[in-house]
Amino acid sequence: MALQTASSPDGLEGVVAAHTVLSEVDGAAGRLIIRGRSLDDLAAGVPFEALVGLLFDGFFDDLPADLAPALGRARAEVFAEVAHLDPALAAHEPVVAVRALMARLADGDDLATALRLVAAPAVFTPAVVRAQAGKAPVAPDPALGHAADILRMLHGTPATKEAVAGLDTYLVTVSDHGLNASTFAARVVASTRAGLTSAALAGLGALKGPLHGGAPGPVIEMLDEIGAPENARAWIEAALARKERLMGFGHRIYRVRDPRADALKGPVRALAAAKGGGRVAFAEAVEQAALDILKAHKPDRPLDTNVEFYTALLLEALAFPPSAFTCVFAMGRVAGWMAHAREQLAGGRLIRPQSVYVGPLPLQAA
Repeated sequence: MALQTASSPDGLEGVVAAHTVLSEVDGAAGRLIIRGRSLDDLAAGVPFEALVGLLFDGFFDDLPADLAPALGRARAEVFAEVAHLDPALAAHEPVVAVRALMARLADGDDLATALRLVAAPAVFTPAVVRAQAGKAPVAPDPALGHAADILRMLHGTPATKEAVAGLDTYLVTVSDHGLNASTFAARVVASTRAGLTSAALAGLGALKGPLHGGAPGPVIEMLDEIGAPENARAWIEAALARKERLMGFGHRIYRVRDPRADALKGPVRALAAAKGGGRVAFAEAVEQAALDILKAHKPDRPLDTNVEFYTALLLEALAFPPSAFTCVFAMGRVAGWMAHAREQLAGGRLIRPQSVYVGPLPLQAA
């Protein structure tokens, strides 16, 4: 028997599930606002620690004016859990290993818990990547900025200013983005008063999906397969003929260019220039070919470049393996999860939507 379809919006499209002071995604204008400031403004040089403070403002009574020292101490605290990264755990994909290490952190709803959770993917991801390469973990340096310390823990050497600026911009850019799947999952769990760790794990579980945080990796695969600018049009045409999705293009909300892609393009170019090359010109040629072909093939659908495209190029330039891209996404987005979880707790309401039963009814006695 075929299942009936419910009349409710597909994927809760258009349903308002929360009122928030944290962020607004204006898909028609291609604009992202975080706590009253545009992404263009924030991505122009606001460090991640300051962005976390902006998101947390009003949700913690003991929030210091400068979060950098407290976040540095939090990185040092969570590093103790790296001792539990045994070979069996390191054999899993990075997001699974990071999730397991985060699950060891105590639940709570205070600032100290929130900062440990912001620190956790930043510390655990480099440790997992190094373990998978047969290298020992590097302990955090609490005196460094968050982005600089992440890159030092990843490579074992101080990062260049271009690399630090690029990662900082990325973490700020992806820190919050409305009621996306992972943020909604975190708010649902927070509404049960399970604790911030449980909320963060719910967010990370949702982020793991290829339709959410798992998407940038395939952009690298696409570029590798295309190989050279002159191959772009034929490769893209063939992919569309097979009805495959072009990774890095189109977004559920944005009907024009994703502003986060614009925010990341500058840091990608700066990193490429500092390294004396890179494949930015090649990627831009692929981008333009894709946009031209998508416009011709699907003129009624607004399919523009999204954040995944330049995320992939940036994280590749920073020498994160594609298998860890979702974990790096979590490094930034966990700040938003924590802010949304605290906002949900302040409202005090358990999230419990209704469902409409469309299955068969029991047979009635004659």
